[in-house]
Amino acid sequence: MQSGSVKVSPFDLMSAIIKGSMDQSNVSSESGGAAALVLENREFIMIVTTTIAVLIGCVVVLIWRRSGQKSTKAPEPPKPLIVKDTEVEVDDGKQKVTIFFGTQTGTAEGFAKALAEEAKARYEKAVFKVVDLDDYAGDDDEYEEKLKKETLAFFFLATYGDGEPTDNAARFYKWFTEGKERGEWLQNLKYGVFGLGNRQYEHFNKVAKVVDDILLEQMSSYYDCNSLLKYENVVNSSYTGGKRLVPVGLGDDDQCIEDDFTAWRESLWPELDQLLRDEDDATTVSTPYTAAVLEYRVVFHDPEDALLQDKSWGSANGHTVHDAQHPCRANVAVRRELHTSASDRSCTHLEFDISGTGLMYETGDHVGVYCENIIETVEEAERLLGFSPDVYFSIHTEKEDGTPLSGSSLQPPFPPCTVRTALTRYADVLTSPKKSALVALAAYASDPNEADRLKYLASPAGKDEYAQWVIASQRSLLEIMVEFPSAKPPLGVFFAAVAPRLQPRYYSISSSPKMAPSRIHVTCALVCDKLPTGRIYKGICSTWMKNAVPLEESKDCSWAPIFVRQSNFKLPSDTSVPIIMIGPGTGLAPFRGFLQERFALKEAGAELGSSILFFGCRNRRMDYIYEDELNGFVNCGVLSELVLAFSREGPTKEYVQHKMIEKASDIWNTISQGGYIYVCGDAKGMARDVHRTLHTILQEQGSLDSSKAESMVKNLQMTGRYLRDVW
Repeated sequence: MQSGSVKVSPFDLMSAIIKGSMDQSNVSSESGGAAALVLENREFIMIVTTTIAVLIGCVVVLIWRRSGQKSTKAPEPPKPLIVKDTEVEVDDGKQKVTIFFGTQTGTAEGFAKALAEEAKARYEKAVFKVVDLDDYAGDDDEYEEKLKKETLAFFFLATYGDGEPTDNAARFYKWFTEGKERGEWLQNLKYGVFGLGNRQYEHFNKVAKVVDDILLEQMSSYYDCNSLLKYENVVNSSYTGGKRLVPVGLGDDDQCIEDDFTAWRESLWPELDQLLRDEDDATTVSTPYTAAVLEYRVVFHDPEDALLQDKSWGSANGHTVHDAQHPCRANVAVRRELHTSASDRSCTHLEFDISGTGLMYETGDHVGVYCENIIETVEEAERLLGFSPDVYFSIHTEKEDGTPLSGSSLQPPFPPCTVRTALTRYADVLTSPKKSALVALAAYASDPNEADRLKYLASPAGKDEYAQWVIASQRSLLEIMVEFPSAKPPLGVFFAAVAPRLQPRYYSISSSPKMAPSRIHVTCALVCDKLPTGRIYKGICSTWMKNAVPLEESKDCSWAPIFVRQSNFKLPSDTSVPIIMIGPGTGLAPFRGFLQERFALKEAGAELGSSILFFGCRNRRMDYIYEDELNGFVNCGVLSELVLAFSREGPTKEYVQHKMIEKASDIWNTISQGGYIYVCGDAKGMARDVHRTLHTILQEQGSLDSSKAESMVKNLQMTGRYLRDVW
């Protein structure tokens, strides 16, 4: 029988493949042809059979997974609406207006969106786009390339800490302030800047002022080269070149920043009327704009899904990079009280366990902690809103058909949860409400008198009373709701327009990864103050930390979502450079990390420069925190000198700045040797006093006049040798 007539069975084929090699003398005559055929086409047949096996496996897995699915499933978290900007924009003849924001707590973003919303209603022939500065460009070159194309832009820029930009504006600010001259791309830019700050701080609205100054200086430089156009720009509104439309707005959060924004915005409209309205529109009377009360779409779900969703909320978030939007869960490993029993105050040492989280930090960094409202606060809010704590719901920024809700100012929604969870984790109900929140409450007040009163407080006519009755008296949102019990907004309005989102609290990390690579240490003083209304205010995060249950006491320990924010508050790269550290109270926190770092470096054989620490507290028998550790650092040579100031022990109060005067020559010598000065603590009081004292020391020890001493201080700051971590 010829080989071409041999019938090959599937069994023969598989047997031949599995055996891999064959001895033809042992193959039967019936299967001999099959074996020969297989041997000749072995590679092809292996590919075919492997493919068939994979397909069979996929079918089996699919059937198994379908059979294992439940008939019901928990509600999916709301999907945020993602709109990707296309690089190539269609020229539709409309003026493009870009509104940038740099925000830390969301206020700058809210103002930017509010401006865009009203502007859209006023100017139908323009297109407004609100842009996060961090998302605007991927690198420096892209910043310049894209900004060259802008012709009308507004910047909402918040300043925090020691005159620093917000996290999402830091990259832009560094590029903008340190880069080359960019006058060329400014020749057609019309702009406005509004800053958000607090006048109690030394560098009030620094970021906004710097950006506005640079824009104005570069534009002036351009016009200096084109003098014929310089004055024409001022007097001729039809000129198409660059121009600052309005003076920089200086929002002051210490008073009513909403009023500052309103005044700046009102001054802007006449300028935009000339730019964005043609002759046909010039005589048109604009309809008075009334901002709509923001509201999420709310969907209620089966309460049985709550346990599953809450459990998943605390699991790993799956992000390799942890930040404010993507924190990681960290258990409280250690908690202990730092004050003695003789103290009437409290300070907590707390350690977060970050092993296995992928979270890393450097000495001098900050940790952001998302804390929770205490149960008493939550229960009061539930009662005032009139909702059961077990109501399970989700919030959405789009309609049921997927189209966005009217108004673009809604924050991204939080995950589905119960009312109790939402009030615990996401609602800030203990701060004073903004005027926009009062307007929202008025819209849902069933008592006409209460509604009128709320509207009045939010109106220009009620400005003084709002400033006194709400801001100066530090009335919280809960207290306002108690005063106006008929105001019961629905959940969608409450979380969108009434209660701001609970923000993370930042703490200077009080450890070094060289000593504690798997732990982040926090040193936190308990905030407990009696307010003008008689209410006792308890700090949200400091109270949570004081009551936290550590892992060393219970497996069911406390935990919090945390992330690390990088800082420039770092030790000199040259370990032999001398340093001076000034940090009373919890201002000691980063310096504890510094000293741990220096200890590890010394153990590794590094040469350490001299170090002086100025530390102060009330009484050594009450609040002298980390006393044993500090003495240990002195004894082992990590800390050259420990200078102590106790404000409540002697007949007169003695603070760290007084001790600085006593050590004036040592401070001058350290600075003269190229040393670094670090200050950490309260910006409004201590840091300001220390700054003045440093100026005095330089003036007296260096025999300088006041202006030269101030120039020397500024030079120390500019060169990174005078660093402050203040709040």
